[in-house]
Amino acid sequence: MKKEKSKGFPLILATVIILLALGAGAFLIFKDTTPPTIAITPDSSDIGKGSQLTISVADPSSGLKSIEVVAVQGDKRIPLVAKTFPGGVMETQEIVSMEKGLVKEGSFSIDVTATDASLYPFGEAGVSKAQKSYTYDATPPRIYVQSHTNNLNQGGAGFMVYALSEPVEDTGIRVGDRFFPGHLQPGGNGKYIYYCMFAHPWDVSINDFKPFIEAKDKAGNSVKRFFNYHTNARRFRRDKINLSDRFMERTVPEFQNSVPNQKSPLEQYLFINNQIRKQNRAQLLEFSKDTSPVMLWNGTFKRLPNAANRAGFADARDYMYNGKKVDHQTHLGLDLASLKHAPVPAGNDGKIVYADFLGIYGNVVVIDHGLGLQTLYAHLSSIGVNKGDVVRRGDIVGHTGVTGLAGGDHLHYGVILGGTPVQPVEWWDKSWIRNNVTSKME
Repeated sequence: MKKEKSKGFPLILATVIILLALGAGAFLIFKDTTPPTIAITPDSSDIGKGSQLTISVADPSSGLKSIEVVAVQGDKRIPLVAKTFPGGVMETQEIVSMEKGLVKEGSFSIDVTATDASLYPFGEAGVSKAQKSYTYDATPPRIYVQSHTNNLNQGGAGFMVYALSEPVEDTGIRVGDRFFPGHLQPGGNGKYIYYCMFAHPWDVSINDFKPFIEAKDKAGNSVKRFFNYHTNARRFRRDKINLSDRFMERTVPEFQNSVPNQKSPLEQYLFINNQIRKQNRAQLLEFSKDTSPVMLWNGTFKRLPNAANRAGFADARDYMYNGKKVDHQTHLGLDLASLKHAPVPAGNDGKIVYADFLGIYGNVVVIDHGLGLQTLYAHLSSIGVNKGDVVRRGDIVGHTGVTGLAGGDHLHYGVILGGTPVQPVEWWDKSWIRNNVTSKME
């Protein structure tokens, strides 16, 4: 009986070892049944000469064994990447630059094959394949200038009509750091006609004013073109604003939730006049993006009736307190004074894009007139319109007041192009509008 037991033990042990070996083998074979993952970017189907393709491959279980990237155009296969990873890597990223001119203009595809180091199924590694189609365009758009006479004043507006050889992703006129978007017009009879309102900003000298038309297509190809223009230098007034304790005591509380409470009234006022002013002007730039691609206005702009001119456009203001200069700012609109709480008419046809409180401007209405042209009505005592309303020239949008940093009841009237304030007087001049804007549309 003892001999039978001793003979049976090796057999059991051998069986256990075989089962363990089979289990280990099965584990090695079946531990990774998921093939590698492949991602190809960019997602856009249009790519240009300066574009890059990024192929990201990963297999966190067994690691990668090889990767192959091929461009296929017609019946031609163009090898781009062929790599093996003897030691195994968990992931790799391959970048293909189109600068090399590996494909011709037109349609092509990127084919990627990746294998991992797994044993499944039964000795064959896991394989993944991915394909993405693209259109290669290495030719930038062409710009055709239509407006050959462009006269501007420093601080004033300009209008350009130009055509492009193709519809584009982005186009407009650049003036230094400022960009004024162009707007594709309907009914071009097969031509891609763009209107662009732009400015010679008040703070850009004659020598530094160098506008260019820019265009970038869907593939990322970009081009810029100079155009003929003449601009006139302008001298702007200097002014002094005397700050009194009484004035600051009246105006600062309106901003109590926006200024540091521990500061003195003067420090709080200077915070409003600087930091909040910057924030408000940044908001005007955002409003400018909410514009109609076609002209909404018609004819000259309406002025506040029976109003006297107070502060002028681009007045350089020194702020004085107890005989000392404590701040300097530029007044970027016209101050018009009429009767107290005088009704304020819309300057022209358009759509309300803002009707609420706006920092230094107090209660504000902003009307979009299309093509990036907007008008600002500030310091209102009351607002009579809502965002989204459509208004006509002369419709009452509110009443004058002393909200914001107003020193007395008046209307601060501003004209803004693409977020940049410009001289409002030009838009009250029928001849100026005819010579510089509407005649070019014809």
